[in-house]
Amino acid sequence: MALTSALFTGLSGLDVNQARLGVVGNNIANANTVAFKSSRALFKPQFYVTDSAGTSPDSDFGGTNPAQRGLGASVAAIDRDYSYGSVEPTGRATDMAIDGEGFFIVQGTEQRFTRDGSFSLNANNELVTTSGDFVQGFSADDEGNVIPGSLTKLAVPLGTATTAKATTAVNLQGNLDSSGAIATGASILNSQLLTVVGGAAAPTGATLLTDLADNTAPGTPLLAVGDEFTLAGKKGGRVQPERKLEITATTTVADLTTFLQQGMGVNTTVPDDGNPLTPVAGGAFEPDGTVLTAGRLVLTGNLGKDNALNLDGLSLSKQDGTAPFTFIDGENAAGITSNPAGESVHTSFVVYDSLGTPVSVDLTAVLESKANTGNVWRFFATSGDDTDVDTAIATGTLTFDNRGLLKEATNTGITVNRNATGAKEPLAFDIDFEGITSLTARDSTVAMTQQDGYQVGVLNSFAIGADGRIVGAYSNGQSKALGQVALATFANNQGLIDKGGNQFGIGADSGVPVIGEPLQLGAGSVRGAALEQSNVDLSKEFVNMIISSTGFSAASRVISTSDQLITELLNTAR
Repeated sequence: MALTSALFTGLSGLDVNQARLGVVGNNIANANTVAFKSSRALFKPQFYVTDSAGTSPDSDFGGTNPAQRGLGASVAAIDRDYSYGSVEPTGRATDMAIDGEGFFIVQGTEQRFTRDGSFSLNANNELVTTSGDFVQGFSADDEGNVIPGSLTKLAVPLGTATTAKATTAVNLQGNLDSSGAIATGASILNSQLLTVVGGAAAPTGATLLTDLADNTAPGTPLLAVGDEFTLAGKKGGRVQPERKLEITATTTVADLTTFLQQGMGVNTTVPDDGNPLTPVAGGAFEPDGTVLTAGRLVLTGNLGKDNALNLDGLSLSKQDGTAPFTFIDGENAAGITSNPAGESVHTSFVVYDSLGTPVSVDLTAVLESKANTGNVWRFFATSGDDTDVDTAIATGTLTFDNRGLLKEATNTGITVNRNATGAKEPLAFDIDFEGITSLTARDSTVAMTQQDGYQVGVLNSFAIGADGRIVGAYSNGQSKALGQVALATFANNQGLIDKGGNQFGIGADSGVPVIGEPLQLGAGSVRGAALEQSNVDLSKEFVNMIISSTGFSAASRVISTSDQLITELLNTAR
Protein backbone atom coordinates (compact mmCIF):
# COMPACT_ATOMS: atom_id res chain seq x y z
CA MET A 1 0.00 0.00 0.00
CA ALA A 2 2.77 2.39 0.97
CA LEU A 3 4.75 1.61 -2.19
CA THR A 4 1.69 2.24 -4.34
CA SER A 5 1.17 5.57 -2.58
CA ALA A 6 4.79 6.44 -3.30
CA LEU A 7 4.10 5.96 -7.00
CA PHE A 8 1.26 8.51 -6.91
CA THR A 9 3.29 10.84 -4.73
CA GLY A 10 6.08 10.80 -7.32
CA LEU A 11 3.48 11.31 -10.04
CA SER A 12 2.20 14.43 -8.30
CA GLY A 13 5.80 15.70 -8.25
CA LEU A 14 5.95 15.20 -12.00
CA ASP A 15 2.66 17.06 -12.45
CA VAL A 16 3.57 20.15 -10.43
CA ASN A 17 7.08 20.49 -11.81
CA GLN A 18 5.95 20.13 -15.39
CA ALA A 19 3.28 22.74 -14.62
CA ARG A 20 6.02 25.07 -13.43
CA LEU A 21 8.08 24.26 -16.53
CA GLY A 22 5.06 25.20 -18.61
CA VAL A 23 4.79 28.55 -16.83
CA VAL A 24 8.52 29.17 -17.22
CA GLY A 25 8.35 28.25 -20.89
CA ASN A 26 5.46 30.67 -21.44
CA ASN A 27 7.36 33.45 -19.69
CA ILE A 28 10.47 32.86 -21.80
CA ALA A 29 8.41 32.67 -25.00
CA ASN A 30 6.88 36.07 -24.23
CA ALA A 31 10.06 37.75 -23.02
CA ASN A 32 9.78 40.18 -25.96
CA THR A 33 5.98 40.53 -25.99
CA VAL A 34 4.84 44.13 -25.46
CA ALA A 35 3.67 44.72 -21.86
CA PHE A 36 3.60 40.98 -21.12
CA LYS A 37 3.23 40.13 -17.43
CA SER A 38 5.12 37.05 -16.24
CA SER A 39 3.58 34.34 -14.06
CA ARG A 40 4.79 31.95 -11.37
CA ALA A 41 3.50 28.55 -10.25
CA LEU A 42 2.98 28.07 -6.51
CA PHE A 43 2.73 24.58 -4.99
CA LYS A 44 1.03 23.20 -1.92
CA PRO A 45 1.06 19.74 -0.31
CA GLN A 46 -1.86 17.44 -0.99
CA PHE A 47 -3.85 15.92 1.88
CA TYR A 48 -2.09 13.90 4.57
CA VAL A 49 -2.76 10.40 5.96
CA THR A 50 -2.83 10.59 9.74
CA ASP A 51 -1.36 7.47 11.36
CA SER A 52 -1.56 8.99 14.82
CA ALA A 53 -3.22 12.15 15.98
CA GLY A 54 -0.79 12.41 18.92
CA THR A 55 -1.46 12.46 22.67
CA SER A 56 -1.43 15.19 25.20
CA PRO A 57 1.10 15.25 28.03
CA ASP A 58 0.17 14.51 31.65
CA SER A 59 2.01 14.06 34.92
CA ASP A 60 3.19 10.55 34.00
CA PHE A 61 3.57 10.90 30.21
CA GLY A 62 5.22 13.53 28.06
CA GLY A 63 2.79 13.19 25.13
CA THR A 64 3.38 12.36 21.47
CA ASN A 65 3.18 14.40 18.27
CA PRO A 66 0.92 13.44 15.41
CA ALA A 67 2.27 11.08 12.76
CA GLN A 68 1.20 12.01 9.21
CA ARG A 69 2.30 10.88 5.77
CA GLY A 70 1.98 13.27 2.86
CA LEU A 71 0.58 12.14 -0.46
CA GLY A 72 2.42 14.54 -2.80
CA ALA A 73 1.98 18.08 -4.07
CA SER A 74 -0.48 20.05 -6.17
CA VAL A 75 -0.49 23.45 -7.88
CA ALA A 76 -1.86 26.00 -5.39
CA ALA A 77 -2.00 28.96 -7.74
CA ILE A 78 -0.48 30.49 -10.85
CA ASP A 79 0.12 34.12 -9.95
CA ARG A 80 0.72 36.90 -12.46
CA ASP A 81 3.32 39.56 -11.76
CA TYR A 82 1.76 42.94 -12.58
CA SER A 83 4.90 44.96 -11.87
CA TYR A 84 5.70 47.53 -14.55
CA GLY A 85 8.02 46.78 -17.43
CA SER A 86 10.50 49.33 -18.70
CA VAL A 87 9.19 51.98 -21.11
CA GLU A 88 11.07 52.43 -24.35
CA PRO A 89 10.45 55.13 -26.98
CA THR A 90 9.43 54.00 -30.46
CA GLY A 91 8.88 57.28 -32.31
CA ARG A 92 5.54 55.97 -33.58
CA ALA A 93 2.74 58.42 -32.74
CA THR A 94 0.08 55.76 -32.19
CA ASP A 95 2.14 53.78 -29.66
CA MET A 96 1.32 54.29 -25.98
CA ALA A 97 2.62 53.02 -22.67
CA ILE A 98 1.15 53.31 -19.20
CA ASP A 99 3.54 54.61 -16.57
CA GLY A 100 1.87 53.39 -13.39
CA GLU A 101 -1.39 51.63 -12.62
CA GLY A 102 -4.16 50.98 -15.10
CA PHE A 103 -5.16 49.29 -18.32
CA PHE A 104 -6.19 50.57 -21.74
CA ILE A 105 -9.82 49.80 -22.55
CA VAL A 106 -10.56 48.13 -25.89
CA GLN A 107 -13.84 47.08 -27.43
CA GLY A 108 -14.37 44.23 -29.87
CA THR A 109 -17.07 41.64 -29.38
CA GLU A 110 -16.74 42.46 -25.68
CA GLN A 111 -14.99 45.00 -23.49
CA ARG A 112 -11.45 43.99 -22.57
CA PHE A 113 -8.42 45.52 -20.92
CA THR A 114 -4.76 45.57 -21.91
CA ARG A 115 -1.45 47.27 -21.20
CA ASP A 116 -0.28 46.59 -24.74
CA GLY A 117 -0.32 50.01 -26.39
CA SER A 118 0.89 48.98 -29.85
CA PHE A 119 -2.04 50.68 -31.56
CA SER A 120 -2.50 51.84 -35.14
CA LEU A 121 -4.99 53.74 -37.31
CA ASN A 122 -7.44 51.84 -39.49
CA ALA A 123 -8.91 52.97 -42.82
CA ASN A 124 -11.32 55.27 -40.95
CA ASN A 125 -8.48 56.83 -38.93
CA GLU A 126 -9.71 55.12 -35.76
CA LEU A 127 -7.29 53.85 -33.13
CA VAL A 128 -7.33 50.04 -33.03
CA THR A 129 -5.30 47.22 -31.50
CA THR A 130 -3.29 44.73 -33.55
CA SER A 131 -6.32 42.42 -33.37
CA GLY A 132 -8.69 45.13 -34.63
CA ASP A 133 -10.40 46.08 -31.35
CA PHE A 134 -11.30 49.75 -30.93
CA VAL A 135 -9.37 51.78 -28.37
CA GLN A 136 -11.81 53.47 -26.00
CA GLY A 137 -11.71 56.99 -24.58
CA PHE A 138 -13.54 60.28 -24.36
CA SER A 139 -14.45 62.41 -27.37
CA ALA A 140 -13.79 66.15 -27.83
CA ASP A 141 -16.00 68.88 -29.25
CA ASP A 142 -15.12 71.19 -32.16
CA GLU A 143 -13.36 73.58 -29.78
CA GLY A 144 -11.07 70.87 -28.44
CA ASN A 145 -12.84 70.44 -25.10
CA VAL A 146 -12.83 66.85 -23.89
CA ILE A 147 -16.28 65.53 -23.02
CA PRO A 148 -15.95 63.17 -20.05
CA GLY A 149 -18.53 60.48 -19.41
CA SER A 150 -19.40 57.72 -21.83
CA LEU A 151 -16.67 55.84 -23.65
CA THR A 152 -16.37 55.99 -27.41
CA LYS A 153 -14.04 55.05 -30.24
CA LEU A 154 -11.11 57.42 -30.69
CA ALA A 155 -10.44 58.86 -34.13
CA VAL A 156 -7.49 60.89 -35.44
CA PRO A 157 -8.77 62.32 -38.75
CA LEU A 158 -5.43 63.07 -40.42
CA GLY A 159 -5.80 65.15 -43.56
CA THR A 160 -9.13 66.67 -42.60
CA ALA A 161 -9.57 70.42 -42.40
CA THR A 162 -10.62 72.45 -39.41
CA THR A 163 -12.90 75.47 -39.68
CA ALA A 164 -11.49 78.97 -39.46
CA LYS A 165 -11.94 81.19 -36.41
CA ALA A 166 -12.29 84.95 -36.46
CA THR A 167 -9.93 86.92 -34.26
CA THR A 168 -11.56 88.31 -31.12
CA ALA A 169 -8.51 89.30 -29.07
CA VAL A 170 -5.00 90.58 -29.79
CA ASN A 171 -2.20 90.96 -27.24
CA LEU A 172 0.57 93.50 -27.71
CA GLN A 173 3.81 93.84 -25.78
CA GLY A 174 6.63 96.34 -25.86
CA ASN A 175 7.88 99.61 -24.48
CA LEU A 176 7.16 103.19 -25.52
CA ASP A 177 10.19 105.40 -24.92
CA SER A 178 9.22 107.94 -22.28
CA SER A 179 12.24 110.15 -23.06
CA GLY A 180 11.16 110.91 -26.61
CA ALA A 181 9.92 114.25 -27.90
CA ILE A 182 6.19 115.04 -27.80
CA ALA A 183 4.62 114.73 -31.26
CA THR A 184 3.57 118.25 -32.32
CA GLY A 185 4.02 118.21 -36.07
CA ALA A 186 2.23 116.55 -38.98
CA SER A 187 2.48 116.23 -42.74
CA ILE A 188 0.84 118.98 -44.77
CA LEU A 189 0.79 118.13 -48.47
CA ASN A 190 -0.23 120.77 -51.01
CA SER A 191 -1.08 120.21 -54.65
CA GLN A 192 -0.19 122.59 -57.47
CA LEU A 193 -2.44 125.62 -57.96
CA LEU A 194 -5.78 124.58 -59.41
CA THR A 195 -8.54 126.63 -61.05
CA VAL A 196 -11.89 126.18 -62.71
CA VAL A 197 -11.65 125.44 -66.46
CA GLY A 198 -11.24 128.78 -68.15
CA GLY A 199 -9.60 130.32 -65.06
CA ALA A 200 -12.63 132.47 -64.27
CA ALA A 201 -12.97 131.56 -60.58
CA ALA A 202 -11.40 129.66 -57.71
CA PRO A 203 -12.68 126.10 -57.23
CA THR A 204 -14.57 125.07 -54.10
CA GLY A 205 -15.44 121.74 -52.55
CA ALA A 206 -18.57 121.63 -54.65
CA THR A 207 -16.70 122.10 -57.93
CA LEU A 208 -16.98 119.11 -60.26
CA LEU A 209 -13.67 117.35 -60.88
CA THR A 210 -14.35 117.47 -64.61
CA ASP A 211 -14.30 121.32 -64.30
CA LEU A 212 -10.88 121.36 -62.57
CA ALA A 213 -7.78 122.57 -64.42
CA ASP A 214 -4.15 123.28 -63.64
CA ASN A 215 -3.70 127.01 -63.10
CA THR A 216 -0.85 126.99 -65.64
CA ALA A 217 -3.17 125.51 -68.30
CA PRO A 218 -6.68 126.68 -67.37
CA GLY A 219 -8.16 125.72 -70.71
CA THR A 220 -7.51 122.00 -70.30
CA PRO A 221 -9.57 119.91 -67.85
CA LEU A 222 -7.42 117.57 -65.75
CA LEU A 223 -10.05 114.85 -65.58
CA ALA A 224 -12.91 113.43 -67.62
CA VAL A 225 -15.86 111.22 -66.86
CA GLY A 226 -14.71 107.59 -66.78
CA ASP A 227 -11.21 108.32 -65.52
CA GLU A 228 -10.08 106.16 -62.61
CA PHE A 229 -7.68 107.27 -59.93
CA THR A 230 -5.33 104.83 -58.20
CA LEU A 231 -3.96 106.01 -54.87
CA ALA A 232 -0.81 104.30 -53.53
CA GLY A 233 0.96 106.79 -51.33
CA LYS A 234 3.35 106.26 -48.46
CA LYS A 235 2.94 106.71 -44.73
CA GLY A 236 6.02 106.62 -42.52
CA GLY A 237 7.90 105.34 -45.59
CA ARG A 238 5.51 102.40 -45.95
CA VAL A 239 3.59 101.96 -49.19
CA GLN A 240 -0.12 102.08 -48.49
CA PRO A 241 -2.64 99.64 -49.99
CA GLU A 242 -4.16 100.80 -53.27
CA ARG A 243 -7.47 102.60 -53.31
CA LYS A 244 -9.40 103.55 -56.47
CA LEU A 245 -11.80 106.40 -57.30
CA GLU A 246 -13.85 106.46 -60.49
CA ILE A 247 -14.68 109.89 -61.86
CA THR A 248 -18.35 110.38 -62.70
CA ALA A 249 -20.32 113.38 -63.87
CA THR A 250 -21.13 114.21 -60.23
CA THR A 251 -17.74 113.65 -58.53
CA THR A 252 -16.66 116.82 -56.74
CA VAL A 253 -13.46 118.28 -55.31
CA ALA A 254 -14.76 117.44 -51.82
CA ASP A 255 -15.13 113.80 -52.93
CA LEU A 256 -11.49 113.82 -54.00
CA THR A 257 -10.18 115.30 -50.74
CA THR A 258 -12.22 112.78 -48.73
CA PHE A 259 -10.84 110.00 -50.91
CA LEU A 260 -7.27 111.17 -50.26
CA GLN A 261 -7.83 111.45 -46.50
CA GLN A 262 -9.50 108.04 -46.21
CA GLY A 263 -7.21 106.24 -48.64
CA MET A 264 -4.12 107.43 -46.77
CA GLY A 265 -5.59 106.30 -43.45
CA VAL A 266 -5.75 109.78 -41.90
CA ASN A 267 -7.89 109.64 -38.77
CA THR A 268 -10.10 112.72 -38.38
CA THR A 269 -11.73 111.69 -35.10
CA VAL A 270 -8.82 112.80 -32.89
CA PRO A 271 -10.15 115.37 -30.38
CA ASP A 272 -8.93 118.94 -30.86
CA ASP A 273 -6.27 119.68 -28.22
CA GLY A 274 -6.95 123.43 -28.44
CA ASN A 275 -3.40 124.20 -29.54
CA PRO A 276 -3.53 126.54 -32.57
CA LEU A 277 -0.13 125.24 -33.65
CA THR A 278 -1.39 121.67 -33.96
CA PRO A 279 -2.64 121.01 -37.51
CA VAL A 280 -6.09 119.46 -37.82
CA ALA A 281 -5.94 116.20 -39.76
CA GLY A 282 -8.01 115.73 -42.90
CA GLY A 283 -8.41 116.68 -46.55
CA ALA A 284 -9.57 120.08 -47.77
CA PHE A 285 -9.45 122.56 -50.65
CA GLU A 286 -7.94 125.87 -49.63
CA PRO A 287 -8.02 129.07 -51.75
CA ASP A 288 -4.69 130.68 -52.54
CA GLY A 289 -3.95 133.91 -50.74
CA THR A 290 -2.41 135.66 -53.76
CA VAL A 291 -4.07 134.14 -56.82
CA LEU A 292 -7.76 134.76 -56.26
CA THR A 293 -8.91 132.42 -59.02
CA ALA A 294 -6.93 129.42 -57.76
CA GLY A 295 -6.46 127.17 -54.77
CA ARG A 296 -4.83 123.93 -53.64
CA LEU A 297 -5.79 120.46 -52.53
CA VAL A 298 -4.42 120.08 -48.98
CA LEU A 299 -3.96 116.78 -47.16
CA THR A 300 -3.00 116.98 -43.46
CA GLY A 301 -1.83 113.84 -41.66
CA ASN A 302 -1.85 112.81 -38.02
CA LEU A 303 0.88 113.67 -35.54
CA GLY A 304 4.20 111.82 -35.36
CA LYS A 305 6.98 110.92 -37.75
CA ASP A 306 5.57 107.42 -38.33
CA ASN A 307 2.43 109.11 -39.67
CA ALA A 308 4.40 111.16 -42.22
CA LEU A 309 2.64 111.24 -45.62
CA ASN A 310 4.13 111.17 -49.10
CA LEU A 311 2.30 111.52 -52.44
CA ASP A 312 5.19 111.97 -54.83
CA GLY A 313 5.54 110.65 -58.38
CA LEU A 314 2.73 108.37 -59.45
CA SER A 315 1.22 107.94 -55.99
CA LEU A 316 -2.00 109.35 -57.44
CA SER A 317 -2.29 108.33 -61.08
CA LYS A 318 -4.91 107.78 -63.79
CA GLN A 319 -5.45 104.59 -65.74
CA ASP A 320 -3.17 105.85 -68.52
CA GLY A 321 -0.28 106.18 -66.06
CA THR A 322 -0.27 109.96 -65.91
CA ALA A 323 -0.37 111.95 -62.67
CA PRO A 324 -2.66 115.00 -62.94
CA PHE A 325 -1.77 116.26 -59.46
CA THR A 326 1.57 117.02 -57.86
CA PHE A 327 1.86 117.12 -54.05
CA ILE A 328 4.70 118.57 -52.02
CA ASP A 329 5.25 119.49 -48.37
CA GLY A 330 3.95 122.97 -47.64
CA GLU A 331 1.78 125.07 -45.33
CA ASN A 332 -1.91 125.18 -44.56
CA ALA A 333 -4.14 128.24 -44.44
CA ALA A 334 -3.17 128.85 -40.81
CA GLY A 335 0.46 129.13 -41.78
CA ILE A 336 1.51 125.89 -40.08
CA THR A 337 4.39 124.21 -41.92
CA SER A 338 4.62 120.49 -42.62
CA ASN A 339 6.71 118.95 -39.83
CA PRO A 340 5.89 115.32 -38.98
CA ALA A 341 8.13 114.97 -35.92
CA GLY A 342 7.99 113.56 -32.41
CA GLU A 343 8.40 110.14 -30.78
CA SER A 344 6.38 107.41 -32.48
CA VAL A 345 6.52 103.74 -33.30
CA HIS A 346 4.82 101.51 -35.86
CA THR A 347 3.95 97.83 -35.90
CA SER A 348 1.80 95.62 -38.07
CA PHE A 349 0.08 92.33 -37.39
CA VAL A 350 -2.32 89.90 -39.02
CA VAL A 351 -5.75 88.91 -37.76
CA TYR A 352 -8.34 86.62 -39.37
CA ASP A 353 -11.97 87.04 -40.34
CA SER A 354 -14.60 84.31 -39.96
CA LEU A 355 -13.53 82.66 -43.24
CA GLY A 356 -9.90 82.54 -42.15
CA THR A 357 -8.86 85.29 -44.56
CA PRO A 358 -5.77 87.16 -43.30
CA VAL A 359 -6.46 90.80 -42.49
CA SER A 360 -3.47 93.09 -42.08
CA VAL A 361 -3.63 95.80 -39.42
CA ASP A 362 -1.13 98.64 -38.93
CA LEU A 363 -0.80 100.34 -35.57
CA THR A 364 1.14 103.54 -34.90
CA ALA A 365 1.64 105.01 -31.42
CA VAL A 366 2.77 108.61 -30.87
CA LEU A 367 3.73 110.44 -27.68
CA GLU A 368 0.87 112.89 -27.17
CA SER A 369 1.70 114.51 -23.84
CA LYS A 370 3.85 114.36 -20.71
CA ALA A 371 2.98 115.13 -17.09
CA ASN A 372 4.26 114.49 -13.59
CA THR A 373 1.60 111.82 -13.24
CA GLY A 374 2.79 109.99 -16.35
CA ASN A 375 2.73 110.06 -20.14
CA VAL A 376 -0.13 109.76 -22.61
CA TRP A 377 0.34 108.08 -25.97
CA ARG A 378 -2.15 107.96 -28.82
CA PHE A 379 -2.47 104.97 -31.11
CA PHE A 380 -3.79 104.96 -34.66
CA ALA A 381 -5.02 101.73 -36.29
CA THR A 382 -5.42 101.35 -40.04
CA SER A 383 -6.13 98.41 -42.33
CA GLY A 384 -5.72 98.19 -46.06
CA ASP A 385 -7.94 95.09 -45.98
CA ASP A 386 -10.91 97.16 -44.76
CA THR A 387 -13.41 96.84 -47.60
CA ASP A 388 -14.48 100.47 -47.74
CA VAL A 389 -12.25 103.33 -48.92
CA ASP A 390 -11.44 104.55 -45.40
CA THR A 391 -8.43 102.60 -44.09
CA ALA A 392 -8.46 104.40 -40.71
CA ILE A 393 -10.26 102.08 -38.31
CA ALA A 394 -9.54 103.34 -34.78
CA THR A 395 -7.69 105.73 -32.52
CA GLY A 396 -7.38 105.76 -28.76
CA THR A 397 -5.11 106.71 -25.89
CA LEU A 398 -2.76 104.86 -23.56
CA THR A 399 -2.28 106.54 -20.20
CA PHE A 400 0.72 105.49 -18.07
CA ASP A 401 1.53 106.25 -14.45
CA ASN A 402 4.84 107.72 -13.29
CA ARG A 403 6.26 104.21 -12.96
CA GLY A 404 5.69 103.58 -16.65
CA LEU A 405 2.83 101.14 -16.10
CA LEU A 406 -0.39 101.28 -18.08
CA LYS A 407 -3.26 102.85 -16.14
CA GLU A 408 -5.91 103.12 -18.81
CA ALA A 409 -6.48 102.33 -22.47
CA THR A 410 -9.39 103.80 -24.44
CA ASN A 411 -11.13 102.71 -27.64
CA THR A 412 -9.41 99.33 -27.72
CA GLY A 413 -12.31 97.69 -29.55
CA ILE A 414 -11.41 97.53 -33.26
CA THR A 415 -13.75 96.86 -36.19
CA VAL A 416 -12.67 96.13 -39.75
CA ASN A 417 -15.26 96.20 -42.53
CA ARG A 418 -15.50 92.89 -44.43
CA ASN A 419 -18.49 93.78 -46.60
CA ALA A 420 -19.09 91.59 -49.67
CA THR A 421 -16.30 89.14 -48.74
CA GLY A 422 -18.57 86.35 -47.52
CA ALA A 423 -17.18 86.71 -44.00
CA LYS A 424 -19.06 87.91 -40.96
CA GLU A 425 -19.40 91.69 -41.13
CA PRO A 426 -17.63 93.41 -39.49
CA LEU A 427 -14.57 91.74 -38.02
CA ALA A 428 -14.45 92.94 -34.40
CA PHE A 429 -11.66 92.32 -31.92
CA ASP A 430 -10.12 93.85 -28.80
CA ILE A 431 -6.50 94.88 -28.37
CA ASP A 432 -4.96 94.16 -24.98
CA PHE A 433 -2.25 96.73 -24.23
CA GLU A 434 -1.47 95.40 -20.73
CA GLY A 435 1.93 94.21 -21.91
CA ILE A 436 2.97 97.74 -22.92
CA THR A 437 5.12 99.93 -20.65
CA SER A 438 6.40 103.50 -21.05
CA LEU A 439 9.95 103.55 -19.70
CA THR A 440 13.12 105.27 -20.82
CA ALA A 441 14.70 103.26 -23.62
CA ARG A 442 16.81 103.73 -26.70
CA ASP A 443 13.92 102.97 -29.03
CA SER A 444 10.21 102.37 -28.80
CA THR A 445 9.20 98.84 -29.72
CA VAL A 446 5.79 97.20 -29.98
CA ALA A 447 4.87 93.76 -31.31
CA MET A 448 1.92 91.41 -31.29
CA THR A 449 2.54 88.35 -29.12
CA GLN A 450 -0.77 86.54 -29.47
CA GLN A 451 -4.09 86.55 -31.30
CA ASP A 452 -6.81 83.93 -31.13
CA GLY A 453 -7.93 83.69 -34.76
CA TYR A 454 -6.71 81.28 -37.39
CA GLN A 455 -7.09 80.16 -40.98
CA VAL A 456 -8.48 76.87 -42.21
CA GLY A 457 -5.89 74.20 -41.44
CA VAL A 458 -5.30 70.53 -42.23
CA LEU A 459 -4.53 68.03 -39.49
CA ASN A 460 -0.94 66.97 -40.19
CA SER A 461 0.17 65.19 -37.04
CA PHE A 462 -0.74 64.43 -33.46
CA ALA A 463 0.83 63.60 -30.13
CA ILE A 464 -0.41 62.04 -26.90
CA GLY A 465 0.18 63.76 -23.57
CA ALA A 466 0.69 62.34 -20.10
CA ASP A 467 -3.00 62.95 -19.37
CA GLY A 468 -3.98 60.82 -22.37
CA ARG A 469 -5.15 63.75 -24.48
CA ILE A 470 -4.64 63.26 -28.20
CA VAL A 471 -3.59 66.70 -29.42
CA GLY A 472 -3.72 67.36 -33.17
CA ALA A 473 -1.36 69.78 -34.89
CA TYR A 474 -2.78 71.65 -37.90
CA SER A 475 -1.05 73.27 -40.85
CA ASN A 476 -2.26 76.70 -39.69
CA GLY A 477 -0.18 76.44 -36.52
CA GLN A 478 -3.15 75.63 -34.30
CA SER A 479 -3.54 72.61 -32.06
CA LYS A 480 -6.49 71.18 -30.20
CA ALA A 481 -7.54 68.02 -28.38
CA LEU A 482 -9.11 65.35 -30.58
CA GLY A 483 -10.03 63.08 -27.68
CA GLN A 484 -8.60 61.47 -24.56
CA VAL A 485 -7.53 57.90 -23.89
CA ALA A 486 -9.30 56.36 -20.88
CA LEU A 487 -7.71 54.03 -18.33
CA ALA A 488 -9.28 51.42 -16.04
CA THR A 489 -7.99 50.33 -12.64
CA PHE A 490 -9.05 47.34 -10.56
CA ALA A 491 -9.04 46.61 -6.84
CA ASN A 492 -7.35 43.26 -7.53
CA ASN A 493 -5.42 42.83 -10.75
CA GLN A 494 -4.75 39.18 -9.85
CA GLY A 495 -8.46 38.52 -10.24
CA LEU A 496 -8.47 39.38 -13.97
CA ILE A 497 -9.00 36.60 -16.49
CA ASP A 498 -6.48 36.31 -19.32
CA LYS A 499 -8.48 36.26 -22.56
CA GLY A 500 -5.42 35.71 -24.73
CA GLY A 501 -3.90 38.15 -27.17
CA ASN A 502 -2.43 40.16 -24.28
CA GLN A 503 -5.95 41.14 -23.16
CA PHE A 504 -7.83 40.60 -19.91
CA GLY A 505 -11.43 40.37 -18.88
CA ILE A 506 -13.23 41.06 -15.62
CA GLY A 507 -12.99 38.16 -13.18
CA ALA A 508 -15.08 37.22 -10.17
CA ASP A 509 -12.37 38.48 -7.79
CA SER A 510 -11.03 41.44 -9.79
CA GLY A 511 -13.61 43.98 -8.74
CA VAL A 512 -15.38 46.30 -11.15
CA PRO A 513 -13.26 48.55 -13.41
CA VAL A 514 -12.83 52.13 -12.25
CA ILE A 515 -12.76 54.06 -15.53
CA GLY A 516 -11.44 57.59 -15.79
CA GLU A 517 -8.74 59.90 -17.10
CA PRO A 518 -5.04 59.12 -16.77
CA LEU A 519 -3.49 60.61 -13.61
CA GLN A 520 -6.89 60.43 -11.91
CA LEU A 521 -8.42 57.88 -9.49
CA GLY A 522 -5.09 56.13 -8.97
CA ALA A 523 -4.36 55.63 -12.68
CA GLY A 524 -0.88 56.28 -14.03
CA SER A 525 0.18 58.56 -16.86
CA VAL A 526 0.32 57.80 -20.57
CA ARG A 527 3.62 57.95 -22.45
CA GLY A 528 3.09 58.68 -26.13
CA ALA A 529 5.29 57.24 -28.89
CA ALA A 530 6.55 54.56 -26.47
CA LEU A 531 5.78 50.98 -25.46
CA GLU A 532 6.00 49.11 -22.18
CA GLN A 533 8.30 46.10 -22.39
CA SER A 534 7.79 42.65 -20.89
CA ASN A 535 8.63 42.30 -17.18
CA VAL A 536 10.09 38.80 -17.67
CA ASP A 537 13.43 38.35 -15.86
CA LEU A 538 15.24 35.79 -18.00
CA SER A 539 17.92 35.01 -15.43
CA LYS A 540 15.23 34.24 -12.88
CA GLU A 541 13.36 32.10 -15.39
CA PHE A 542 16.51 30.08 -16.16
CA VAL A 543 16.95 29.38 -12.44
CA ASN A 544 13.30 28.32 -12.16
CA MET A 545 13.74 26.10 -15.20
CA ILE A 546 16.71 24.35 -13.58
CA ILE A 547 14.85 23.91 -10.28
CA SER A 548 11.76 22.58 -12.04
CA SER A 549 13.69 20.15 -14.21
CA THR A 550 15.62 18.94 -11.16
CA GLY A 551 12.38 18.47 -9.23
CA PHE A 552 10.87 16.63 -12.19
CA SER A 553 13.89 14.29 -12.39
CA ALA A 554 13.81 13.65 -8.66
CA ALA A 555 10.08 12.84 -8.75
CA SER A 556 10.67 10.40 -11.59
CA ARG A 557 13.30 8.70 -9.48
CA VAL A 558 10.72 8.22 -6.74
CA ILE A 559 8.50 6.46 -9.27
CA SER A 560 11.30 4.29 -10.64
CA THR A 561 12.51 3.38 -7.16
CA SER A 562 9.00 2.46 -6.04
CA ASP A 563 8.60 0.38 -9.16
CA GLN A 564 11.83 -1.49 -8.43
CA LEU A 565 10.73 -2.22 -4.88
CA ILE A 566 7.34 -3.50 -6.00
CA THR A 567 9.04 -5.72 -8.57
CA GLU A 568 11.39 -7.05 -5.87
CA LEU A 569 8.42 -7.72 -3.62
CA LEU A 570 6.61 -9.64 -6.36
CA ASN A 571 9.70 -11.71 -7.15
CA THR A 572 10.10 -12.61 -3.47
CA ALA A 573 6.45 -13.65 -3.30
CA ARG A 574 7.06 -16.30 -5.98
